[in-house]
Amino acid sequence: MTERIEFQPASDRSLLVRFGAEISLETNQRIRRFLHLLQSRPIAGVRNLKPAYCSLLIDFDPLKLTHGELAEMLQAHLERLEDVPLPEPRQIEIPVVYGGEFGPDLNDVASMHQMTPAEVVELHASVAYVVYFLGFVPGFAYLGELPKALATPRLDRPRGSVPAGSVGIAGMQTGVYPLAVPGGWRLIGRTPAVLFRGGRNANALLSVGDRVRFRPISATEFSAIENG
Repeated sequence: MTERIEFQPASDRSLLVRFGAEISLETNQRIRRFLHLLQSRPIAGVRNLKPAYCSLLIDFDPLKLTHGELAEMLQAHLERLEDVPLPEPRQIEIPVVYGGEFGPDLNDVASMHQMTPAEVVELHASVAYVVYFLGFVPGFAYLGELPKALATPRLDRPRGSVPAGSVGIAGMQTGVYPLAVPGGWRLIGRTPAVLFRGGRNANALLSVGDRVRFRPISATEFSAIENG
């Protein structure tokens, strides 16, 4: 059953639209439809749209809109939500070297789940993950859902710096660090793929709604791709 959509002021210039509390593909698709509708039929005064697992945060100009006025306009959009078509999701493959210096937490993850490292790799690479949203740092995609057998808590103490391209898991999520930043996810591998390019034409490899699969590769392949 579809949960009721709620509006909640998040600041004097932002409104949070909640699509229930369940993280699911159905919820993700509703948020994607809403996002697509607001992008194709923008509301004057809306400045930014920030999707998450079960919500959409909307930043607006308080000199042009109030929370109530924006909520009323959004409600009209929501009434057309089920008629909004979604494009076919892109299929993205990300090559990954698992374990060793590339994935320093792989053995610990395997031990926690009474698996071999090879079994962890096989299971992690067996799923087509959905990009639910981007956040934390530019280009970081929250991917779900991780197979239940691999659900693993974050590190008790985050690392001061995680190498760019590191593939991590945390809870029921997996993701790739696009930049070298501090992080507390358990690192099981690393990719030579570039997840985010900065500069004037900044862009991310992944977008909301994409489907992502990880392909195990060797360290030799990693170097060839990185230097190619």
